[in-house]
Amino acid sequence: PARSNMAAKIHKFSQFRHSLLNFSRYKAYRLLSTSQRCRVSVKSNNDVDDETHFGFERVKESEKGEKVYEVFHRVADTYDLMNDAMSGGVHRLWKDHYMEKLAPTPGTKLLDVAGGTGDIAFRFLKYVENEGEAPVHTDQDFMFDIPIDVMASDYMNDIESDKDVPPGRAQLPGSHVTVCDINQAMLQVGKDKSRALNHPEERISWVRGNAENLPIPDNTYDAYTIAFGIRNCTHVDKVLDEAYRVLKPGGRFTCLEFSKVNNTILRNIYDQYSFQVIPVLGQLLAKDWRSYQYLVESIRQFPNQETFKSMIEEAGFSAVTYENLTFGVATIHSGYKL
Repeated sequence: PARSNMAAKIHKFSQFRHSLLNFSRYKAYRLLSTSQRCRVSVKSNNDVDDETHFGFERVKESEKGEKVYEVFHRVADTYDLMNDAMSGGVHRLWKDHYMEKLAPTPGTKLLDVAGGTGDIAFRFLKYVENEGEAPVHTDQDFMFDIPIDVMASDYMNDIESDKDVPPGRAQLPGSHVTVCDINQAMLQVGKDKSRALNHPEERISWVRGNAENLPIPDNTYDAYTIAFGIRNCTHVDKVLDEAYRVLKPGGRFTCLEFSKVNNTILRNIYDQYSFQVIPVLGQLLAKDWRSYQYLVESIRQFPNQETFKSMIEEAGFSAVTYENLTFGVATIHSGYKL
């Protein structure tokens, strides 16, 4: 027993050292100029397999998808707990406000990407119901083919296609939300929660797909949401291009994501909490230090508010705006396909 306790203490000390090391790496990263950061993040187009970031780690682009998949496969069952730890529970208020900003009207067709656990989808259904959603009816105008050949199984060959998504035509009535996520475990959590909450199956569907290559036809949805997911994608620009493609003219893109705290004092406090508390909570609550460490690091790698705003505009969106939440810890971005 004494040896076992000593081994456990050594393991915890090793994890603590790892956290401090990564925090030091982040402090050094912040000292880089903008041009230096760009050189850290982008490789030459002549490279056979360009590199990208996985937290503060450099990995091949072809490897990042699988690494991110593994993180969310591990945290799927404790995802709500993870968000509580990452935000101190405030993420629930952010998501409520996010839906109020979207303000969907009855009859809205929403695509919620990287939303496997259903947090945004359920808020959408509740919102349109409170707005006086009409009784369920069959909407013959909202039908599309789901091309199985571009489902996420092509992106992650070792994962089976979602058997709840039938090939061919899908009929979606009234206000409807399609939840699209590349991770099967996350989708299963969402489905189980949806059944427990007795959401009508006619109002919500679940699709496995890659945000960079959506299995959805052009000009299909009235609104597109992605909450705390886009920073985990390998090519954010491709995600934005796909969002623009699947939205109808006049459709709205919104994104809720962790962002940059501008106040120096508050940012330092937030950094200390992120790097020295969140991974520890991950270990204590979910026995998963590494996943929480990655999630903290991934926030620091994501573009700041103005840079991401420019990326949304470059994808073709108009009237692009953003709203900081909790001093910029999170930000809501919005744009229209006009």
